[in-house]
Formats: sequence, C-alpha cells, structure tokens
Amino acid sequence: MNIPNKITLSRIFLIPIFIVLLSVPFDWGEWNIGDETTMPVAHFAAAILFIIASTTDWIDGYYARKYNLVTNLGKFLDPLADKLLVSAALILLVEIGLSPAWVVIVIISREFAVTGLRLVAAGEGVVLAASSLGKLKTVTQIVAIAALLLYNFPFAYIGIPFATIMLYIALFFTIWSGYDYFVKNWHVMRDSK
Repeated sequence: MNIPNKITLSRIFLIPIFIVLLSVPFDWGEWNIGDETTMPVAHFAAAILFIIASTTDWIDGYYARKYNLVTNLGKFLDPLADKLLVSAALILLVEIGLSPAWVVIVIISREFAVTGLRLVAAGEGVVLAASSLGKLKTVTQIVAIAALLLYNFPFAYIGIPFATIMLYIALFFTIWSGYDYFVKNWHVMRDSK
C-alpha cells in the first residue's frame, strides 16, 4: 500500500475518534465564545480533528498525482473517506443542534445520487471525473462544517453568522453541482442497459 492510500486510510480511522469527541459528553470544560455561546472543549478537539482530516484529502491527492501513485484502491477509498467524514460531521451537527436537518438531508441525498450516477457510468465503462463545481462544493462544505464545529468562532464575537452563511452557500453549490452532473451525464442513464 502506497503513502497516499495510507493517508486516506488514516482519514477513515480518524472518523470514529471524531464521532466519539462529538457524541460522548466529556467533562473537559467549555469556552465562552461571543456573548451567549459556549463551546465544549471536546467539540473544539473534534473541530480540529475534522480540519486535520479534511486537509489530508488535499495532501493524499496532491502526493498521488505528483509522484504518479494513483491506484484503483485510492480511487475507491478517497471519495469514500470524504463522504464518510462529511456525512458523519453533518449528522452530528444536527444532533448537537448546530445545523438544520433538512439541509443535511439535501446534501447527503445529493451525494448518494451522484454516487449512483457514477456507479451506473462505471458499469458502462465511463469514468465521471470530479468537476470544478464538485470541487467547489467540497470546499464550501468543509469550510461550513469547520465553522459550525467551531461554533462560529471567531465570528461569534462580532455577531456575524459566518457558519450559517457558509452552510447555505455549501447547500447552493451542492444542489448546483448535483444538477450539473446529471445534466452533463444524463446520457449515461439514458443509454444504460
């Protein structure tokens, strides 16, 4: 197993730790953020872990392309790791009351739909590469999730709902990129046997 695949696997192994940090009521104290907001220290640790895990996505892809280490295992594991990390984070944000459930349902539904389209395409021998809109969708999702996990820090001090704004920007690009994938690749569904 090459280094990029090991980095991707490390991202998958960080997900259970991330889930525990957000789910288990550790009594590590809390910090005041803004006028009326407090953030548990365990949630801050989870946010940092999420940011580190998200960064490994860029690192493993860059390393694999630069040193010509792209493998079929990596092509399978990398998007799986991304979807597991983002889905876990979004679901836990609903559980702790930092994200509306309907937004998370739309985002995760789009991921299932595009994954289904890619599976049909792969069955027909067609590879659907990530589009620039899809990459923008991923970046906005990661920024939104990180900001929400940080309880809108440091923007809470000045009363700007940056995390919420980013969540709706991520929702917009999620819907747009999903629509774009289906419009550009509908022939795969139409022509499949």
